[in-house]
Amino acid sequence: MRYLLIFWAGPLALFWGWYFLSLNDISFGTAFFSRQMHDLVFAVYGNVLDMDPQAIPPLAARACLIDTLILFAILAFRRRREIRAWFQARA
Repeated sequence: MRYLLIFWAGPLALFWGWYFLSLNDISFGTAFFSRQMHDLVFAVYGNVLDMDPQAIPPLAARACLIDTLILFAILAFRRRREIRAWFQARA
């Protein structure tokens, strides 16, 4: 479970933390969290993907959600016996 938090939740927290801080221009005096950097990053991604930069954040959110669902489905499958025993104990 520790590795799940490190390799899944950590990068998601870093990305979405940067996204919302830079979106609202809470820069703490650094250029990394500025709105200009936010616009530049999504303009570059928009040019690389040949799409509107405003369409990229919802696509990223949907990808994170789908990846999360797949990850938890794999974890539930791996622990299906424990989950089944827990449900049977509750019933």
